[in-house]
Amino acid sequence: MSSTPSDDDRPAPAAPVTYRDAGVDIEAGNALVRAIAPLVKATRRAGAGSDIGGFGGLFDLKAAGFDDPILVAANDGVGTKLKIAIETGRHRTIGIDLVAMCVNDIVVQGAEPLFFLDYFACSALDIAVATDVIAGIADGCREAGCALIGGETAEMPGMYAAGDYDLAGFSVGAAERGRLLPLSNLEAGDVVIGLASSGVHSNGYSLVRRLVADAGLGWADAAPFAPDRTLAAALLEPTRIYVRPLLAAARATGAIKALAHITGGGLLENIPRVIPDHLSVTLEAESWQAAPVFGWLQNAGALDGAEMARTFNCGIGMVVIASKAEAQAVCEALEREGEKPSVIGRIEVAGPDEGSGQPVSQRVKLTGELRFEAS
Repeated sequence: MSSTPSDDDRPAPAAPVTYRDAGVDIEAGNALVRAIAPLVKATRRAGAGSDIGGFGGLFDLKAAGFDDPILVAANDGVGTKLKIAIETGRHRTIGIDLVAMCVNDIVVQGAEPLFFLDYFACSALDIAVATDVIAGIADGCREAGCALIGGETAEMPGMYAAGDYDLAGFSVGAAERGRLLPLSNLEAGDVVIGLASSGVHSNGYSLVRRLVADAGLGWADAAPFAPDRTLAAALLEPTRIYVRPLLAAARATGAIKALAHITGGGLLENIPRVIPDHLSVTLEAESWQAAPVFGWLQNAGALDGAEMARTFNCGIGMVVIASKAEAQAVCEALEREGEKPSVIGRIEVAGPDEGSGQPVSQRVKLTGELRFEAS
């Protein structure tokens, strides 16, 4: 005959294990939404009407003034530039980079960026850090004239190391049908115009960080190429956003044939993306000046001109292509918007070893020596 265990013999019930105990704090996420609500509201523009916190963001194309729009979408991240922000606690501008990498890709297609969404993933949510990052995103959205209409914050303990986070950005723009770039009338003799970058922007940072480590430098040290700034501050200079001047110049002149955002792959890989296969580009290597950071990188890594041009923007963050007859008008329109455009090259007929079927980098020729001064 079995006996029934007494209450004293039964094991004590286990203490409950909550989602927070597992590393995910839902209330922290709610607190972040409350903290960033004013930042998001400050990015409002015509067409954007919804508040954050819903399941999706809304945008009204008709209210934004479009009649027959084509939508253009882009997404990107910031790469290992994030590591500098994380290691130094300087999070305020990295969100500008995130926006810039997306909206600059949209404007090169002749489209106006309309709205932006972000994805912020971390091990454990630090509200102060996340607020700083999203404040930078809001700054970038205001500069680009697009609305921050939503995003996602994900706590994933075990996926990221303590203190680490990652970012992704998503943007959508629009252009009226028939106004997309590049145009189909690109031809030999067209002029290549360069717009200055603010520095390394957001590409090539795995090499940058390697060269910093090899040089034995710390982030708090004076930058060898900018001794009035710390190395961290100089290398975290945010990516320029070219949206407003480019849209203004395009609308004022109607003469921009193509645009190229100089991102990963540098000058050699990005310009061929917007010209037909039967054309190539010749750049005059000594026709523009670049920030001293490029001279330091070149010297520190003993990099030749081709490696520099394939890895970095080399001082040119955006390329504008116009006909020879209209290039001056385009330059003047850009100058009215505060830019300092430089004529840096020309479009030519591709040779037999440069055209279709060849590596895109072979379709860009550099005349002169691509060398930079370190100071």
